[in-house]
Amino acid sequence: MPDRTDRRIGRRGWLRGAAALAAGAPFASAPFATLRAEEPPIRVGFPVPVTGPYATEAADQVRAAQLAIAEFNESGGMGGRRAELLVRDDKLDPGEAATRAIELIEKDRVDFIVGSLSASVQLAVNTVTKQRGILYNSISQSDQIVSSPDWGPTSFHEAMTPHMTATAVGRYAFGKFGKRIAYVAADYAYGHEMVAGFRAVGAGIGAEELAEIKMPIGTRDFSPLMPRLEALRPDILFLCNFGRDQQVFVKQAQESGLKRMTHIVAPILLQTARIAGGAQAFEGVLGGTSYYWGIERDVASAKAFNDRFRKAYDGRLPSDYGALGYSGVRSVLSAAVKAGSTATEKVASALAGMKYDFYKGPQYYRACDHQSVQSVFIIESKANGRVPEDVFNVLETVPGQEDLLKTCAQEGLG
Repeated sequence: MPDRTDRRIGRRGWLRGAAALAAGAPFASAPFATLRAEEPPIRVGFPVPVTGPYATEAADQVRAAQLAIAEFNESGGMGGRRAELLVRDDKLDPGEAATRAIELIEKDRVDFIVGSLSASVQLAVNTVTKQRGILYNSISQSDQIVSSPDWGPTSFHEAMTPHMTATAVGRYAFGKFGKRIAYVAADYAYGHEMVAGFRAVGAGIGAEELAEIKMPIGTRDFSPLMPRLEALRPDILFLCNFGRDQQVFVKQAQESGLKRMTHIVAPILLQTARIAGGAQAFEGVLGGTSYYWGIERDVASAKAFNDRFRKAYDGRLPSDYGALGYSGVRSVLSAAVKAGSTATEKVASALAGMKYDFYKGPQYYRACDHQSVQSVFIIESKANGRVPEDVFNVLETVPGQEDLLKTCAQEGLG
């Protein structure tokens, strides 16, 4: 069955990548040791939607997570103990994700779980891991996973939260474009939480909300919305959807002429959607992101990460959500090395409050809710560059700071 089979890099490509990575020593804290085959591997479960509307983003998460595993092993592992990644298809469905998580814990005996690419799916996985005392590091945006009652001592969140993202992007957009706003949002937790974040920013400046339009995941035709949105003439249209839905909406907004009447701002402006949609459709679209490979010009850890990814994947560059797969896995393995153990309590203790810079500049896990505090990049789509991934200009870097987050008291954890 495909959902129970490890999805691994082809053997030839894997060997090329591993050889290239050997020169790196990215897990500098782990002394080199001969990897002993008799040692049981550290098993990292990785449920992501490798099929469905977010499959492109999930595929890059897998590539980057495999890179973190390869680096860990090439650097000596944990006292010679290897790690391995067990990828499962959660099909973007909470029930399926819960089933796969239970299977990973009870059948495959994983030490940790990292993954997810949907707010509702990650909450389903988190429920399972909390009940069974397994550490889970989520790599998809959610406010709920760091709030009561969903949060637990084993819950960690490497991705940004919608509140963090919307605060950074909203402050920029309102300051540039005006206060009359409309929303088109995916009708599930991601869309709802992004809208809530923008509303919180807008309330402080007297923004005027003209409409909120909710659409189901997988919508292929947004054209019926265009006349209504054109008639509203908002200063800003916040596009709170993801993946293929984002690509389709922007293309149809270009075709209808809507883009000439408003500024389209996506809280998460996806590299994969921009590449698929093309420069003309996305011209002038702004948004936020947790990572863009182009920051390598200024951030040493980004350059190192990109170079290792290029070597492993024939010159390809990592995407935003791919990078989260890398850091989510690497964080957990680094904490295990620091703890000298895979025991959940010891690794959680090492991870809580951990400071690190793996790929984008300084980050740390806030001790009270295990949220990764990190920079947010404000980006704008540009004409095609020298490589297919050269698609954004970075307009502003918002430093990682806790005033972008809800307080832990607001999250019910204070």
